[in-house]
Amino acid sequence: MYDGIVQDLIDEFGRLPGIGPKSAQRIAFHILQTQHFDVSRLAELLSEVREKVRFCAVCGNITEQEECSICRDPRRDRSLICVVEEPKDVVAIERTRQFRGVYHVLGGAISPIDGIGPDDLAIPALMRRLGESEIREVIIATDPNLEGEATAAYLSRLLTSIEVPVSRLASGLPVGGDLEFADEVTLGRAFEGRRRVE
Repeated sequence: MYDGIVQDLIDEFGRLPGIGPKSAQRIAFHILQTQHFDVSRLAELLSEVREKVRFCAVCGNITEQEECSICRDPRRDRSLICVVEEPKDVVAIERTRQFRGVYHVLGGAISPIDGIGPDDLAIPALMRRLGESEIREVIIATDPNLEGEATAAYLSRLLTSIEVPVSRLASGLPVGGDLEFADEVTLGRAFEGRRRVE
C-alpha cells in the first residue's frame, strides 16, 4: 500500500506473532508520527536482547545468565517440577504465587501438522533431570488445546512408565464466565474436575 521503506517497516512488524496488517500499520505510523519516540533505544534493546538473552541451562527459561533466577533460588522446592510449553507460561504461573517448585520449558508442543514431534522438544533434558534427583511430583501445565493435550498425553505415558508421580493442571470454567457460552470440552472438564464443597 505504501512506497518503499514505510511498507518494509509495516511488513516487518506484520511478521511478529499476534500482529495483523492493521496493527503493524498503527505501530509503524506511531513511530513515524511521534517525535519523541526513541528509535535508537528500541534498536539498541533489540540488539542487546539478541546478544545477552539465552535459555537457562537447567530448565530452558529465558535468562541473561547461565541459570535463570528460579533455578538459582535456594528456596524453591526442587522435588516439584512444572512442565510448560514456553517461557511466557512460567511468567503466567509465577503471577499466581501458588507454585514454589521449579520449571521445565519444553520449547513448544507436539504438533504433527507443523512437523513438531517429541524429539523436537526438550523432553530428553527433562528425563535427565528426573534421573538426577528425587522427584515428588511432575505437574504437566501444557495449553488446553489439541497440541497441548497431545503433549500432556505423551508425557503422562512416558513418565508413568518410569514411575514418576504425574498430575495435570485442572481446566474448566473461567471465573466470571457464563455456562451458556462454555464449549462442550470446557464444560466436560469442569464436571470431571469438580470438588466436594465442605
